[in-house]
Amino acid sequence: MTDAAMISVVLPVHNEAGNLERLFRELIAAMEGVGRPFEVIFVDDVSTDASHAVISRLAGESRHRIVVLRFTRRFGQTAALAAGFDHARGEIVVTMDADGQNDPSDIPQLLRPLEEGCDVVSGWRVKRAGAWFSRRLPSQAANAITRRLFGVPVHDIGCTLKAYRRQVLTQIHLSGEQHRFLPILAAWVGARVTEVPVRDRVRGHGASKYGLGRTIKVLLDLMTLKFLVSFGSRPGYVFGVVGLLLTAAGLGLAGMIALRVALWGGSWISPAIFLMAITLVCGVQCMLMGLLAEFTIRIYQELSRRPLYLIRRDAPARE
Repeated sequence: MTDAAMISVVLPVHNEAGNLERLFRELIAAMEGVGRPFEVIFVDDVSTDASHAVISRLAGESRHRIVVLRFTRRFGQTAALAAGFDHARGEIVVTMDADGQNDPSDIPQLLRPLEEGCDVVSGWRVKRAGAWFSRRLPSQAANAITRRLFGVPVHDIGCTLKAYRRQVLTQIHLSGEQHRFLPILAAWVGARVTEVPVRDRVRGHGASKYGLGRTIKVLLDLMTLKFLVSFGSRPGYVFGVVGLLLTAAGLGLAGMIALRVALWGGSWISPAIFLMAITLVCGVQCMLMGLLAEFTIRIYQELSRRPLYLIRRDAPARE
């Protein structure tokens, strides 16, 4: 068995004991039908129910390669996926939820675009299950904003069922709750992203961990990600432009005040002089913040060793 031929399936788990056994049987059946060697990686995010016991039993009973990782404390879904990526051996990595709402039988159709040259394939739950107001409406709004901001052709950024080439994942550093934006981060490094329709099933056991409260977090994350994608390598640009505009406005006010005093006399002390001072100070501060941001991002890039480019493996070699 070679790592290049293997498919790694990563499942973050938190309190899904009632759903794991059925999902595992379906997943094994689906992966056996693919006809390639595979491994299943469960990442237990400190479940407080019997999830870890169920995973351990299933791993012991299976004849396939099953990896069980267990966190020391609750780190969240982004960290769980990152741990799965770090321990995955396959050339292709598939991610899915452990609540049973993703259908493992959809995995083969995620793999086909990868065989045709794509780097990331995202599942699109065309017919969403769940309440319209608390789940589908916030999801539709967030997806519309995402497509508008980043131009990535994905209608369901929140669907965990996705497939990636390992080469792309090695170029991405996850932090915060960025797991849902993996297609955007992949497109940022030049990956070819597409989507395929998948099924969305009703949860069999337990309660959903998503709701309206998470929508606000998603919107804030989108703002942060937009800044990183647009100005992450040169943050001085955005701060510099704002600083220059404020400085120019302050200098313009100074010129108007000087012209007024020269032509019509009067005192220099006026509300306009205070506005000018505030504008000039803010402009200089913005430019200094831009310089500080430039130094910070350069230190980060040096420490993280993040590559400046990504070379496709399918490109013809030239001597």
